Amino acid sequence: MTEQSSPGVVPHAQVRVDLAAIRDNVAELAVRSAPAQVMAVVKGDAYGHGLVPSARAAQAGGATWLGTATMAEALALRAAGVGGRVMAWLCAPGERWADALAADVDVSASAPWAIAEIAAAARETGRTARLHLKADTGMGRAGAPLAEWPALVDDALKAQAEGLVEVVGLWSHLACADEPGHPANAQQLAAFRDAVALAESRGARPEVRHLANSAATLTLRDAHFDLVRPGLASYGLSPVPQQVAPGDVGLRPAMSVRARLTLVKRVPAGQGVSYGHLYVTDRESTLGLVPLGYADGVPRHASGGSAGPGGPVLVRGVTRRVAGRVCMDQFVVDLRDDDARAGDEVVVFGDAAAGEPTAQDWADAAGTISYEIVTRFAPRLPRVYVGGAL
Repeated sequence: MTEQSSPGVVPHAQVRVDLAAIRDNVAELAVRSAPAQVMAVVKGDAYGHGLVPSARAAQAGGATWLGTATMAEALALRAAGVGGRVMAWLCAPGERWADALAADVDVSASAPWAIAEIAAAARETGRTARLHLKADTGMGRAGAPLAEWPALVDDALKAQAEGLVEVVGLWSHLACADEPGHPANAQQLAAFRDAVALAESRGARPEVRHLANSAATLTLRDAHFDLVRPGLASYGLSPVPQQVAPGDVGLRPAMSVRARLTLVKRVPAGQGVSYGHLYVTDRESTLGLVPLGYADGVPRHASGGSAGPGGPVLVRGVTRRVAGRVCMDQFVVDLRDDDARAGDEVVVFGDAAAGEPTAQDWADAAGTISYEIVTRFAPRLPRVYVGGAL
């Protein structure tokens, strides 16, 4: 077991990450998506799991590509000695293009300004940029609108003819892949095929065409093309929890959040709990104080009582729920008559197979998605890595 922490760590709580689970999840996804390659998406500090350890675990599982949102994430991987193909796609004018080319990071363009800046960096460094062109096939977010796609392709191929870039990828992103029957999926798939055909008719010869996120990797085989880009699924969570449980497709969660009770006390019936007294004890009961709050990443929307059901935790083998308002640094659980003591372990979430609450359970309690639950846990919580040196 290894620990990676930061100044001001909280010794009474931790985020535990099973690197073997990430490795095995990516290996399972690679089998399911073959012959397409796997790009493990490690943006957002690998969805809160830790950028560099998670990237290495994903590569050990067979990921031949790594995907980041920001250039800083991609460069951090290179600075840590992580090899293989790395792509960064969320870039603004004035980006560190020269650093990216020097580090052999693949870059993306959705607009002519990006191609112009990337080409300028190629002239400056004397290195040919590996470029992916992104089409907006219906997401309405990044990517060139289809009406502007031909001009973007032509600009890129002109830069390629000058030896400044190599168009290695054509890609897009699905808006509704987490709803497998949504008509937008078929519409976007058709639009992407058309965009690829147009680019290739003009002379593009990409190494990879890629469209599928985690949901499409699991549920939409036609969207796999040459490369799939699983993010959430790499960490053992389901992007389509109503249709597919992680265990159904051979995935297991890599992250668990654990703490220790810092105070246990008996209170009478009618005791209001936490700010606003949203929860009031209905009988004499034992309250336990958990030293985690919204400054750590526990969602305030998972408060319990009149605010809602409350996020679930496991204490002494029994699932309890947040009682009252989640505070900045702590929340309370009603333990009833359990023989609990200060120092007892609290599993905030972990693996359903071990009888623990899950990130999806917390998402349901907070009215959000499991992506947000795992990515929000703060740096002041130490990350402890288990599952072998990868």
